[in-house]
Amino acid sequence: MMKVAALIETVAKQGGKVLDLQSKLKENIEWLPVTIGKLSNITELNLSDNKLTALPSSITNLIALTKLDVHSNQLTNLPDSFGQLVNLLDLDLHANRLKSLPDSFGNLSNLVNLDLSSNHFTHLPDFIGNLTSMQILIVETNDLEELPYTIGSCSSLVALKLDFNQLKALPEAIGKLTCLEILTLHYNRVRKLPTTMANLTKLKELDVSFNELEAIPESLCFATNLETLNIGKNFADMTALPRSIGNLENLQVLDISGDQIRSLPESFGLLSKLKIFRADETPLEVPPKEITKLGAQAVVEYMADLVVRMNAKPQEMNRKRKGFWSWICRIFSC
Repeated sequence: MMKVAALIETVAKQGGKVLDLQSKLKENIEWLPVTIGKLSNITELNLSDNKLTALPSSITNLIALTKLDVHSNQLTNLPDSFGQLVNLLDLDLHANRLKSLPDSFGNLSNLVNLDLSSNHFTHLPDFIGNLTSMQILIVETNDLEELPYTIGSCSSLVALKLDFNQLKALPEAIGKLTCLEILTLHYNRVRKLPTTMANLTKLKELDVSFNELEAIPESLCFATNLETLNIGKNFADMTALPRSIGNLENLQVLDISGDQIRSLPESFGLLSKLKIFRADETPLEVPPKEITKLGAQAVVEYMADLVVRMNAKPQEMNRKRKGFWSWICRIFSC
């Protein structure tokens, strides 16, 4: 502890901007000296990969701090005054033992990147909606059961990662995240996606694999910038793709592995940019498996040809009917 205190004093006197203590604290050091608060000029602080169980309240004196990395410690809470770090842009708290955030956390309106993964959160506080500058939110590997409706106020969000939780649904407010490009829900218990996802016009990647989805809403097909869609491993629950999936004109990767889909919709033939199509362990009959083995574009071409053939049959029947009645008319006109 004496060595750490001495280092802090040195950095403070020199007016240092960066302090890296990653893996540098001895195993028996579980807290920092309160003198950490003297580092008023510091902008980046790395305390990761140590055994810290708490942060001193004096850390909130570091008002110039823009980047704080405390990942892989043993923190169970943050100081009540943590929200005084109003200049924070990048905060990494992953791999700790956090269950909640202090109320003042909502004051971090300049925060851009927040990593809360591998903690013990069962819910996110309503004030998460105050973080209107946040672009990346990672809450993977927690015990989340629901998202607050206020998530819709995080209007700058570009990436939202919620893999490995206990989510059963997404709030309708998710549709307000009009800047969102990446949404991952791998390994949850979601049964239904909100129709408001039609508003996610910038969405490029959606992973809802290993859930309990019964269907993909037709409205999702309005998210025409979607490039990667993974709905695999929803097992017995997922039996069909949306009929208008062909609207996803930019789709390049589609995974339906492990689902119970037997037939692809007719509009599938419009997915001209599809490069990867995974349908392992499905009872797919249309197209047949020998076609799917040939690759994504072979499937697209097969479905496009199938639609052409199906449309040709009624026309041929109409011609035969017209020929029959012309023959009848000729007979009776005689």
